[in-house]
Amino acid sequence: MNRRQFSLTAAAGLLAPRPASAAQVEITVLPEEKIGVISPMIHGHFVEHLGGVVYDGIWVGEGSKIPNVDGIRKSLVDDLKAIQAPVFRWPGGCFADSYNWKDGIGPRAERPVRTNFWADNGFLARQSSGPAKFEPNTFGTNEFIRFCQLAGGAPYLAANLRSGTAREFYEWIEYCNSPARSTTLARVRGGAPFNVEYWGVGNETWGCGGNLTGEEYAVEYRKFMGWNPSYGVRLKYIAAGPSSGDLAWTRGFFQGMLKKGPRSLRSVWGFALHHYCGTEGEAVKFTTDDWYKHLKRAYDMENLIRDHWAAMGEFDREHIVKFAVDEWGAWHRPGSQVAEHHLLGQQSTMRDAVIAGMTLDVFNRHAEKVAMANIAQLINCLQSLFLAHEDQYVKTVNYHVFAMHQAHQGGEAVRTVFGSPSAPFGSPGVTGSASISAPTPAASKRSHSSSGKPARALRHTGPRPPT
Repeated sequence: MNRRQFSLTAAAGLLAPRPASAAQVEITVLPEEKIGVISPMIHGHFVEHLGGVVYDGIWVGEGSKIPNVDGIRKSLVDDLKAIQAPVFRWPGGCFADSYNWKDGIGPRAERPVRTNFWADNGFLARQSSGPAKFEPNTFGTNEFIRFCQLAGGAPYLAANLRSGTAREFYEWIEYCNSPARSTTLARVRGGAPFNVEYWGVGNETWGCGGNLTGEEYAVEYRKFMGWNPSYGVRLKYIAAGPSSGDLAWTRGFFQGMLKKGPRSLRSVWGFALHHYCGTEGEAVKFTTDDWYKHLKRAYDMENLIRDHWAAMGEFDREHIVKFAVDEWGAWHRPGSQVAEHHLLGQQSTMRDAVIAGMTLDVFNRHAEKVAMANIAQLINCLQSLFLAHEDQYVKTVNYHVFAMHQAHQGGEAVRTVFGSPSAPFGSPGVTGSASISAPTPAASKRSHSSSGKPARALRHTGPRPPT
């Protein structure tokens, strides 16, 4: 059977703000219409030295009474292994734009203390001390790599383009990847090479990463890419991309790259689109209208990918370059964080869970375009999967969405057609994605099962929020 149809009847309260009558929903999965392989890397995460992400989140210290492995919170790495977290981006974010990676290597007691990029923001502006304001560099490159090894994901290092140099960039590659004891930096590193594949060339270079136009950034990118040692590792470079819908910036970058010829794009593995859907109402207090408006803003990711892909195709006709959507998620107003120094910390509700699921479904439906994505952020910040403070620790609803979507990792995305009434303010009443897993497909909505049936992620985007 080539067409698989699923019909369900949903109470109107799932599709409209007021209950009335039942609404018929039809979902058609077309296994023969393949889109592309869903990269496991779309389930990636983002770690920045911001508020309580690193200190009080990931790093508790080797002498802590909190269960840890080499100073890293044990519960966190155990839970990340359970969902097969594939990749972690570090150290920022805007923090990366002022970070000197050499501050975070060598004996910890000898590392310098620096002012954090975020020191003048919110609660931190009123503080006179603390690692969230004055970076102790206790958690540096070796500690981050150890975290990745424990959690089972690949490291993705974001280089400082705004205030760093191309030389510092290739020396960081040398530090991470040169053979054991082969260079001075390798001897400082100690042990076997890290073999880091993913390297970000700057961050948000349209803003905190340099205030550059797309054309200006293309020049800087080419300079950083002029020569770097590979040490037998296939390095995958990720270019800083636009903010949300800025198509002119995207066109400027690709046009600027082509000034050195069409082969210049072959150095770009990923193009880093950033999109935050903001908030409506408050993190844990919102109206029915707030619910729907926020889902509509999250669903804008669909058009952003389509529009930027088309703009990229004007210059990259073979579509060599794919998306790395390495910052995305909800961004609520302050007030629900679990500790005052957790800058940009927020609680998550079922509304955030639906947003997470909708966004992962968008990436599935555009599997041929999206090579990587990183939700912002991993812990204690924005739409995080975890909240922690001292010995207290909890998984958020977002974690469970990632766990349910795990069946899609590495599967073949197939086209799915949804027939349902629209939700208020323009978001779809029902959305989702489908894939055929290999070698053992998944049959139920969120679980591995017998072969021959597609994995399905079907969600109502219109549940009435609690009042």
